[in-house]
Amino acid sequence: MTLEDDTAAVGLMTADFMADPHGLAAAHRPTSAAVYDTDMQAWTVLRHADVSALLRDPHFKKDPAVAVDGPYTQALLAGSRSMLFMDDPDHRRLRGLVTQAFSRRATESNRPRVQAIVDTLLDAMAETDGPVDLITSLATPFPITVIAEILGIDPADQADFKRWSDDGSQTFDPTLPPDVAERVATSVVELHDYLAAAIEARRAEPGDDLISALVAVQDADGTQLSDEEAVSSISLLLLAGNITTTDLIGNGVLALLQHPEQLAALLADPSLLTNAVEEMLRFDPPVLATDRIPTADIELGGCPIAKGEWLWPALSSANRDPAVHPDPDRFDIRRTDIHHVSFGGGPHLCLGAPLARMEAQIAIGSLLARFPRIRLADPAAPPQYKAVPGFRGLAELEVLLT
Repeated sequence: MTLEDDTAAVGLMTADFMADPHGLAAAHRPTSAAVYDTDMQAWTVLRHADVSALLRDPHFKKDPAVAVDGPYTQALLAGSRSMLFMDDPDHRRLRGLVTQAFSRRATESNRPRVQAIVDTLLDAMAETDGPVDLITSLATPFPITVIAEILGIDPADQADFKRWSDDGSQTFDPTLPPDVAERVATSVVELHDYLAAAIEARRAEPGDDLISALVAVQDADGTQLSDEEAVSSISLLLLAGNITTTDLIGNGVLALLQHPEQLAALLADPSLLTNAVEEMLRFDPPVLATDRIPTADIELGGCPIAKGEWLWPALSSANRDPAVHPDPDRFDIRRTDIHHVSFGGGPHLCLGAPLARMEAQIAIGSLLARFPRIRLADPAAPPQYKAVPGFRGLAELEVLLT
């Protein structure tokens, strides 16, 4: 256990942690099961065994209403209530209504359309001379288009989806400057109004999409899904269904380009792709941490933690715990026994995990098949990451394709 002031740098909201989450976690993990962020009044949990146990133990909660008061609690309580911060029975009820659309079978049925979307984007990239920003040309528009089609929303509005998603990912941050907080609040309202209108449109004219399915459930039994719950659930799916997949694709391709021997191995044997994506998820996950709340006083690796204090299970730190993954800082697409926790675990296991895996496999596999000579435009330039606490994604990724 440690409570020294310098350990606050491990807090998810700090610039130091966002700049080097893996290095900071590695520095503290050997001696500290958890470190305390004095500014956010939360414990960052570092070790795989503890993180995995927290994710799966139903005695740890998500609803900020049961947490002690503090900056993070206040930020969450000020936002809309979604299943992400619900406990059973409400969480089970809402999750059950959308689970079918994100099952492995349902996801696989979308594979031809997902492949077609990627092919169209790659066609456009092929017509570009010079460096191409992989984030704006592929990693961003691809998952936005996919989730928009699943929800039944016009993909032509993807510029708005991108803005709303980027702003929505910052609603968890209680340290936003006033001007940014105002912009984020405006985006939340705009997205709410847009989705409320989409729900009414599907009620009048149902389609073969997830919003129509949710409306049908709501109209069949008004006790199952309120209007606000429908809007908040769709908002969450829109956010979770595109921004994290964008970051997974960007981080994964960067890892390959920074490790040319791994890229060469994958080009020589495309059957390694499925395992390669799992290693990408372990090595540099798009979500750095999640959260849990103890319902009683506990002790974690010698750290006394009081009932209601926020715990931030650091997924990225757990993924690089040498107790589980030997030589954890080595990127190895042939690595066996990958036990990453990048999709969380327990009741809140990421609903869109099958879709994210399929999208990453199709996008990265198709990119390499189409452009086997892909390389960094400036190998010496350090990667530029977005400053979004709790998330890990590139602001840009300039590459040469031929």
